[in-house]
Amino acid sequence: MTMVGEYTSLAFMLPAATLVGYAIGYLLDRAFHTHFLYIPFLILGIAAGFVQLVRQLMRDTHNNGSDGS
Repeated sequence: MTMVGEYTSLAFMLPAATLVGYAIGYLLDRAFHTHFLYIPFLILGIAAGFVQLVRQLMRDTHNNGSDGS
């Protein structure tokens, strides 16, 4: 049952990381009066979300393979 909670959090992690990256870029654009910083921070947020997704999946597949039974 705990796996359901972990995989549900994965469903929210990627959009949340994307939103945080965009928000940081947007705020920096407003602070520095630019119009392009949101793009690299959006990409960085997407990449961070995918990295965390892959880490969690690798951890889960590694734990399932080493049960010892």
